[in-house]
Amino acid sequence: LLGLRVKEHSQIVAQHNRLRSRVKPMAANMQKMEWDEKLALLAKERAESCHTDPSPQHSSTSSHIGWNTHLSVHGVASFSDIIDSWFEEGKDFLYLSGQCRENASCQHYTQLVWATSSHVGCASQLCLREGDLREIFVCAYYPGGNWEVNGRLVIPYKSGLCCSLCTSSMSGCFRLWDHVGGLCEIPRNPCRMTCGQHGRLNISSCKCMCDTGFTGRFCQVRCSIQCVHSRFKEEECSCLCDVGYGGAECAEKVAFPFHSCDVMIDGDCFMVSSEADTYYGAKSHCQERGGILAQIHNQKVQDILAFYLGQLETSNEVTSVDFETRNFWIGLTYKPLKDSFRWDTGEIPTFSSFAFGQPDNQGFGNCVELQASSAFNWNDQRCKTRNRYVCQHGKAPSGRGWMKMWVRRKGDFSFCTTLPPSVIRVQSC
Repeated sequence: LLGLRVKEHSQIVAQHNRLRSRVKPMAANMQKMEWDEKLALLAKERAESCHTDPSPQHSSTSSHIGWNTHLSVHGVASFSDIIDSWFEEGKDFLYLSGQCRENASCQHYTQLVWATSSHVGCASQLCLREGDLREIFVCAYYPGGNWEVNGRLVIPYKSGLCCSLCTSSMSGCFRLWDHVGGLCEIPRNPCRMTCGQHGRLNISSCKCMCDTGFTGRFCQVRCSIQCVHSRFKEEECSCLCDVGYGGAECAEKVAFPFHSCDVMIDGDCFMVSSEADTYYGAKSHCQERGGILAQIHNQKVQDILAFYLGQLETSNEVTSVDFETRNFWIGLTYKPLKDSFRWDTGEIPTFSSFAFGQPDNQGFGNCVELQASSAFNWNDQRCKTRNRYVCQHGKAPSGRGWMKMWVRRKGDFSFCTTLPPSVIRVQSC
């Protein structure tokens, strides 16, 4: 027996894959082949018999094994030469009819390029035939090919753009420099993404784990920002300022503007912008004023803000008219890496008030707004949309828990609201 070394295994597989990529017409569903040691053992048994006729049944799966054999004078040809000769039979194969030319044989070729044959094992053996030393070459393929229906050979592969008809389990496309077309394979990287030189891909979650100092979906953003009075937000490469501090690095002390609060709820000050901006622009504006985009943690806050914003719809005087909607940003975003909505402080919401049918756009509309057309319930929206927004400031000093605000309405009637920490009342004035 002429045992094959591991290097020869690799060469045989590489040659099969190179030739399978070069079929004409191009194959749309040709699978990449891999070496299989069990098939190699079956090929060894077949070679030791020195027979070129169909193999006897070896197991319950042997009916699904295909064979290619060749007997030649010893020393004349190598395994590489024999495989090339099998492929050369393709000149006599007529793809459109699925038949060989008359008086020609091409079933070695059709087995070699059978699209769904994904494993191969080969062996060779010296044989004494009529006093001459011969060498037999055997390759076993699984699943086998060369099936016939009503006496007609099933066409070995589907023609078309390479890898365009791969199955879902073999959705990868294997191509090397010496390949003409691609071969379907089990994807080594099912996420079909890379994290670059500053991250590591978690295959199970298809998310990048970034090195220290880098962020972004692909770890492509270098973070050099210094956060002073704040917590560093790695996902956004930004600072989340402590209450009372503002600026890009949260180094500036900002006085609370409690004298100009639009609504005071349980000691928290809520201010409604007169200008419009994108989500992250609004977030920055709130931070510059020592606050954050508003967070709504219970039904009480939701009800009061919805009521107040509803009154603004009919009475509001706006200094900027560049907003795209009548909606308002709050500090909630969908984080694809965490697969959940999070407040800008990093908290997972324990309360939500999404409108009916929402959220419906995670991954595309990642920012949350109070939607006017849905009674100011929540809606996920594209972050680039220009909305007005609600800023929130921390607890007011003692004695500042009550606040009165006047709201104009259409016509001459007006009313005021008195907002204690725990209840809102509407009364005529």
